[in-house]
Amino acid sequence: KLEGEYGNCWGHISFDPNTKLIPAHVFGKRTKENVHKLLETLKSKIDGQLPLFTSDEYDVYPEAILNQYHIKVEFPKTGERGRPKIPVLVPHPDLNYAQVVKTREKGRVVKVETKLVFGSQEKVDEILANSKVSNAVNIAFVERSNLTARQCNKRLARKTNGFSKKKEKLEQQFNLFLAYYHFCRPHGGLRIALDKPQKRRKYQDRTPAMAAGIADHIWDFKELFY
Repeated sequence: KLEGEYGNCWGHISFDPNTKLIPAHVFGKRTKENVHKLLETLKSKIDGQLPLFTSDEYDVYPEAILNQYHIKVEFPKTGERGRPKIPVLVPHPDLNYAQVVKTREKGRVVKVETKLVFGSQEKVDEILANSKVSNAVNIAFVERSNLTARQCNKRLARKTNGFSKKKEKLEQQFNLFLAYYHFCRPHGGLRIALDKPQKRRKYQDRTPAMAAGIADHIWDFKELFY
């Protein structure tokens, strides 16, 4: 085991509520480095796209998002004495990011608010008004995805003898789960009505891979493993 890998291990997850895809994840300590790694990995997977970002109030997220989606402003030399101004990073003009802020008292949530971090409220309202999945800033989708992951992975179950003892094994199991989740497991939130309903069948079940256009049918285990 490597130094610093004992104790808690966090699963940093990105989630697309439209297709239910989990395009990027990072396992490790809840550190600034791992959050930056998550956003770097996510950007490489969705290159050219800039979605509406939502998250909880963890204070590392704004820095990590800005580090990936920014414009560098450089200041011209003035010819005067002294050090030149250091370039600054400003948010990309198309970047929109809002947080869900929960107020807790005695361990219970007593108040839920939203806070705009980057972008304009008008643009965020427009995106939400045209959304097919939600008209409000929330983190319910990723929280529900986390529940699904725990239900399908004994290694993620808390306070049981099935939790992972090695980070490597946890990552391997989760990668296997992602393959099953994306290609084999129909998602209840992705069902669509059939144009021509069949006997006893009015809907078509779909997986996240089908919703994203990566697959055209539900895979079975034989297809997945071969």
